[in-house]
Amino acid sequence: MKPPGTWLRDARRQLARLPSLRMTRVPDAPAQPVRDPWLGELEAGAQVMRGALVLSGGGIPLRPGAFGPSPANPLLRAALHGFTWLRDLRALGTDAARMRARALVSDWIGEAEPDRIADRPDVVGARIAAWLGHYDFFAASADDGFRQRLMARLVADARVLAAALPAEELDARALTAVKGLIAAAVALPEHSAFLTRALRVLPQELNRQILPDGCHCERSPAQQLGVLMDLVEIRALLQAAQAPPPEPLARAIERMGPALRMMRHGDGGLALFNGSAEETGARIEAVLAQAGRAGRMPSQLAEGGFHRLQTGRTVLIMDCGPPAAPKLDRCAHAGTLSFELSIGRERLIVNCGAAPGAGPEWREACRATAAHSTLVIAETSSADLRPEGLGPRRPDQVEVSRQEAGSAHWLHASHDGWRIPFGAIHSRRIYIADSGEDIRGEDAVESQEPQPFVVRFHLHPGVEASLQQDGEAVLLRLPSGSGWRLRADGARVSLEESVYLGGAAPRQTEQVVLTGHQDGPQQVRWAITRVG
Repeated sequence: MKPPGTWLRDARRQLARLPSLRMTRVPDAPAQPVRDPWLGELEAGAQVMRGALVLSGGGIPLRPGAFGPSPANPLLRAALHGFTWLRDLRALGTDAARMRARALVSDWIGEAEPDRIADRPDVVGARIAAWLGHYDFFAASADDGFRQRLMARLVADARVLAAALPAEELDARALTAVKGLIAAAVALPEHSAFLTRALRVLPQELNRQILPDGCHCERSPAQQLGVLMDLVEIRALLQAAQAPPPEPLARAIERMGPALRMMRHGDGGLALFNGSAEETGARIEAVLAQAGRAGRMPSQLAEGGFHRLQTGRTVLIMDCGPPAAPKLDRCAHAGTLSFELSIGRERLIVNCGAAPGAGPEWREACRATAAHSTLVIAETSSADLRPEGLGPRRPDQVEVSRQEAGSAHWLHASHDGWRIPFGAIHSRRIYIADSGEDIRGEDAVESQEPQPFVVRFHLHPGVEASLQQDGEAVLLRLPSGSGWRLRADGARVSLEESVYLGGAAPRQTEQVVLTGHQDGPQQVRWAITRVG
């Protein structure tokens, strides 16, 4: 049985689809311009010109006739119908790209059997914002018939979106839906109810989703970036509408910027936790610049659960928090206590990344604990992986303590993700010397019965690795020539194949694997030190 709120929302949406009894004339064009402030990607635009939308490890056709029901990955389908790829066509800046955008929008409006995912509130919101944000690019010079069809669909979509709020999705998608309705309110000021509805929903979503330390509730650097982009757009839209922004909006943007900076490596890209890719440093800088008022970057996010240990040229970022709560965990990986390590602008130790647009086998493999630089017991992930998020078994108690003396750092964390299947606790200690060139760690399994375990360190593809002849250490060389040695005590050291999904395309790489002795001490000591 549906909750009462769901019935009411469904009824409002059905009524919104009916023709307006007021017979309001559809405007010829937006009353005020709406500008999409973000740069597109030239290669992505070229892919669209070739008839494909390539995103997050997968692809889907993007050409006239491709907008009907599709068996493809839901993330790809949502991106297809959200039209944010219009900015990639705009980046090309050619008449051919303009005409392709116009043809694709026209084809979508005329689709007889649209994909049901196109009606999801966040997809509708993204589409409204994209159409209005690129109106000057693809629609302003079009014929009257096209512009009338476009504006009619915009009004209809905005009415349905207003009726659908607050969205059933409790995560970042709810904010994308709100953004779309505010964009419609700016472009269609005669529909004042749109803005009233959006401003009623926005503060409660901000208070629920943005944690006091500025981390977004999904605990994903990628979602942190995406939400901050949406909030910056919302602030600009409200300014265009001369509507005072709600106080929670300013607070959220002010807190989220420093938190996003904390999640970056020395190369400017994002750390690979919970469904994230590197992104481009230029894009992140553009978002942070528009967010404004750069506060001091924190060394830890107490509520978000991330810690950053930085000294000299060394940056270590570690996930020390429990996974996002149910219904907020669509991006969650079983990567608790995993870390990434970079030296200057070069990444050394990484997680494998994510392929949310790929097939289910790839998505599950990327989310498994084995795809992260941490300990794994009995080849079992620290949380149950499900298509929609995580299952009931997941780390619940994650304890962390931190100490600093000058530029040296100590971090001790533990989690109980294996308590139910094995009665085991994973404990990890990390020390970074004040030079940043001596990193020491200890991973331990606390359980009554000995457990088989391995500790994995996935290497960035730019790292060259060679196992030393004594088999007790691995020499690691960065592209700059900087040499590092990873050695271990209490485990067998080996090199195995791995894959890196943090960049534009999958890349083969390697991982250092420390295999513990089940009949010996349930702990491994390791060190990563500069050589030469």
